[in-house]
Amino acid sequence: MPLSAERLMSLLDDPGIDFDLTVPVVVIGGGACGLVAALSAHDQDAEVVVLERDPTPRGSTALSSGMITACGTELQKAAGITDDTPELFARDIQAKADGKADPDLLAAICAGSGLTIDWLVSAHDLDLVLVDGAPYPGHSRQRTHAPPTNSGSDLMADLLRAVDKAGIDVITNATVDNLIVEGEHVRGVQIIRPDDSTERLGCGALILASSGFGGNPGMVADYLPDMAGSFYFGHVGNKGDAVRWGQALGAACKNMGSFQGHGSVATPHASTVSWALLNGGGILVNGMGKRFCDESLGASELAATVCQQGKNVWSIIDRRLHDGALRFPDFAALKQLGAIKSGATATDLAHACSLPVEAFEKTLADLQKSPALAAPYYAIRVTGALLQTQGGLAIDKKARTLRPDGVALPNLFAGGGAAQGISGTDGTGYLSCNGLLSAVTLGRIAGFEAAKQASGLPTPASATCNRTYRT
Repeated sequence: MPLSAERLMSLLDDPGIDFDLTVPVVVIGGGACGLVAALSAHDQDAEVVVLERDPTPRGSTALSSGMITACGTELQKAAGITDDTPELFARDIQAKADGKADPDLLAAICAGSGLTIDWLVSAHDLDLVLVDGAPYPGHSRQRTHAPPTNSGSDLMADLLRAVDKAGIDVITNATVDNLIVEGEHVRGVQIIRPDDSTERLGCGALILASSGFGGNPGMVADYLPDMAGSFYFGHVGNKGDAVRWGQALGAACKNMGSFQGHGSVATPHASTVSWALLNGGGILVNGMGKRFCDESLGASELAATVCQQGKNVWSIIDRRLHDGALRFPDFAALKQLGAIKSGATATDLAHACSLPVEAFEKTLADLQKSPALAAPYYAIRVTGALLQTQGGLAIDKKARTLRPDGVALPNLFAGGGAAQGISGTDGTGYLSCNGLLSAVTLGRIAGFEAAKQASGLPTPASATCNRTYRT
């Protein structure tokens, strides 16, 4: 049964509440950030429990390509890349973010990125490779790491296998509806089950790794007005829970206007169309048959611009680009679904897409891109979409949540979509793979720091542990 709005996002300030079980570290969220945080805390000999509301932990990570940027890794060195440094990495990110990323947080993430990848590979047997080819735009070195399949689902499967091997409890179908607090100190959480029963889990430290707010239309309208009403291409559970809990406890938020968007999502098929097609010579036209933007600005930068054109926007390519893209499963699937229109001439394609013929012919005739598009032509109806929010709770370099005066809350940590990102203040500052870079690196930092802080907590007798938690 659906949970009422009144029941969600509450704080119970009651020092007399008893718990079914108390553990040193509790993590809310079973995506990449949460699972990495759990592994990190476990490696510091802390007992840790992960709470995940879905039947199977997937989150935004499973929707991604599983790509994580990091510098100074052993995989880079094996490929002959020995000059990638945290300082260089930070400069690349700041250049894209227009210098608006928090410098101390950015330095900590960049410095910890390579160590995190090496640790995941060596200590937890994650199957990661350095992606072949030239660096992604904006990166001065090839530093993108991913599963061999470039699949976020495979990254999640690897992390879940590592967590299971470590014996860490991941409790699924467990929605946290209340934080149990005493003043600013988090004592534990209240969990609601699908049958509406509740359980209470105490903790010495709490890590919020439970998503951004892209799935909350009200918060999107408040913080990202240019993307209000746009298609959301992310996990539906990203309702901003962690942000609102932190705010209720007195935490500040930063970069709430920052997001990763995409200006080329096939509609109504809800599949991203690689921006490489536009970088390679393709163009975007609106319902008037006119080109309305400089596609080289980037996928996230143009998401809002595409949305503003209405529902009749087309990505126009030619046979060279079309045939080259067929090797990608998502594009081939769009072809099978009949989502790709074709025309032997500009006139034919205009008719196929119900575009004004004269205006569209002029658009192609005026095209000055190199290489120019050549007949036959192909078109995919697209829209702008919100992929993930990049703002959240203010944190320091130890992933501790901060009050507006910069003082850390006693035992609350945040990472991933719950925390402020490093992509500046709007949709133009997202550098490729910033999301998973922050998620896994802050996950490791948060797990280490939370375990260290909670290390003095007495471990309760195992008899008090309700193992019906583990599913």
